[in-house]
Amino acid sequence: MSGLTADLVVDGRVPSSPVLSPDGRWVVYVLAPIGLADDRPVSELWVTAADGSVAPWRLDIPPGRLSCPRWAPDSESILFLSDRSTSGTAQLHRILPGGGGAQTLTDWAGGVQAYRPLIDSALVAIIAHDEPPDDERRREQQGDDAHVRGCARPARLRLLDLPSGRIRTPARIDDRHVVDVVQRPDGGPLAVLTWSTPDLDPGSLEPAMYLLDLHTGQVSDIGPVPADAHSPVWWCAADWHLTYLALTPPGLQAGTAVFDVVVPDTGPPGQHRNLTAGLGACPAELVQADRGAPLVLVADGLDTAIYRLMPDEPHLVETSRIDGLAKQLSTDRDGDVVAAVISRSDRPHDVHAGLASGPLERRTDTRPELRDIRWGAQQRLSYRAPDGLALDGLLVLPPGSSRPDGPFPLVTIVHGGPYDRYADEFMLHWAPSGQWLAHAGYAVFLPNPRGGQGHGHDFAASVAGAVGQEEWTDISTGIDLLIAEGVADPNRLGIAGWSHGGFMAAWAVGQTDRFNAALMGAGISDWGMQAATGEWGAYEAALGGSVGWEGPGPHPHDRLSPISYASAIRTPVLIVHGADDTNVPLSQAEYFHRALRRYGIEHEYVVYPRENHSLRERNHQIDLLHRTRAWFDRWLMPSTQST
Repeated sequence: MSGLTADLVVDGRVPSSPVLSPDGRWVVYVLAPIGLADDRPVSELWVTAADGSVAPWRLDIPPGRLSCPRWAPDSESILFLSDRSTSGTAQLHRILPGGGGAQTLTDWAGGVQAYRPLIDSALVAIIAHDEPPDDERRREQQGDDAHVRGCARPARLRLLDLPSGRIRTPARIDDRHVVDVVQRPDGGPLAVLTWSTPDLDPGSLEPAMYLLDLHTGQVSDIGPVPADAHSPVWWCAADWHLTYLALTPPGLQAGTAVFDVVVPDTGPPGQHRNLTAGLGACPAELVQADRGAPLVLVADGLDTAIYRLMPDEPHLVETSRIDGLAKQLSTDRDGDVVAAVISRSDRPHDVHAGLASGPLERRTDTRPELRDIRWGAQQRLSYRAPDGLALDGLLVLPPGSSRPDGPFPLVTIVHGGPYDRYADEFMLHWAPSGQWLAHAGYAVFLPNPRGGQGHGHDFAASVAGAVGQEEWTDISTGIDLLIAEGVADPNRLGIAGWSHGGFMAAWAVGQTDRFNAALMGAGISDWGMQAATGEWGAYEAALGGSVGWEGPGPHPHDRLSPISYASAIRTPVLIVHGADDTNVPLSQAEYFHRALRRYGIEHEYVVYPRENHSLRERNHQIDLLHRTRAWFDRWLMPSTQST
């Protein structure tokens, strides 16, 4: 109908992990296909000039799963992880950006989980699990694949000496699981972030930060840090500071904040302080500048901003604003030049670079095949909830159409998270997305209800123990507004979503029969079961409000679970799920399917083999795209034929 095909959606490549060289001249980035297939490389490494003076070029590296590129401190070579090893595990490699083959630096059993080049260019800090003991290796060789849950070996901090290739383990740090490490820019101690265990729950709930003196081997604790602490960076004012991101206490659904602690050369560390309390936006990323103040990437409504941490009574000051979505920020050693992946309403994701004060200019063109397609108009929405809360979202119209051409059949797509958001970015994905459905003649509503990212702590925390409540009212109010404005046809409404959005789709059809069809993608039907079986455990319990082992019930989560309202559902539902989903286990979909079957509700239940929480295989992505259109066409446009 429009020239947009499912093949075009999934056969493109997307850039990620842009890393600026310390001298600010070059950007290395990963380029990977959207849909995986046997006849295409998994990922590649590319380099481009930060100032746009040289076109991007691909590094000569055998295809594989390439990840985590970083520059050496002298900007002369690039380190990266690749699974192109005899063991098939991720190992550390090095390559010169100007040419030549890649050099393998490690051959560690179990692979390398993460690494950081140190100021001493002869050393690299790597994070890797202990090698398995002899009896475990013998069992594996004999085909004994029994797995003892809850006993995973923690990852350790290790030091790789590049000239000799020797790896040593400087300290075990209270036998904790190491997740990140960053060196003080003057060559001083390492800040080592650890979890109590390798499991997300309880590991990320019980983080701790330590200092390791490389010269003496002394380890010191710098005090407790909030849950989900990550992205530690150093910077210097009168004293050295260690700054990091973590969840805003005391809850687990309150959004991310920037925390700071003074770490003097002598004496105990200071108090950990929240630097973003009261900020009406949400810190998303934190980046170290070795010779300057850290930069913070902030989700602000439908847009993104770059802030700089100022040393006097540390506080954040906005440096520049970016229309739409920016992510994966990187900077040079001075914090003056930055690179990021940016997408706007009319442009897919590409690497951009420029001064931190803006503007950032596009340095790649990774989706030229989309250039000549006519896209649906994407409009910003702002409205208020019944309680007066300011809300925003997006509306995507069919190509060539405007509001006076309505009313249109409307599909509402709810984002995941719930701590996520719709920025004003290019809406084309393998999962249900705005442009894919707009090209089939639908208007698409993309709401940002409370609980999401981009509007501060209180906005995010408001759904803790109350998912589907005011959150659902925020969405239905937006639908009512679009109906009242003549954009949406009240007799042709659909709802869809993935992950938490899938939960909201399942929740919606249990609360109202206004929808003609729904799509529940990798969604939650029972919060008690999700807290017990999903890998995020306690975080899910914070959303659902309780867990099943707190007594015989009824429990608060029962009131918030779509399964409890299955008998009221009258809307046809398409349920899709990955068979190997560890985030939202397949049992959530199975439970909902059986309930709908029990009550005779029209539905389809599709399981994609080998897939986790996101679909990665090309044929599965294409099937979902076609199946999504066919499902809504069947119930919202019965006289049309899906393409």
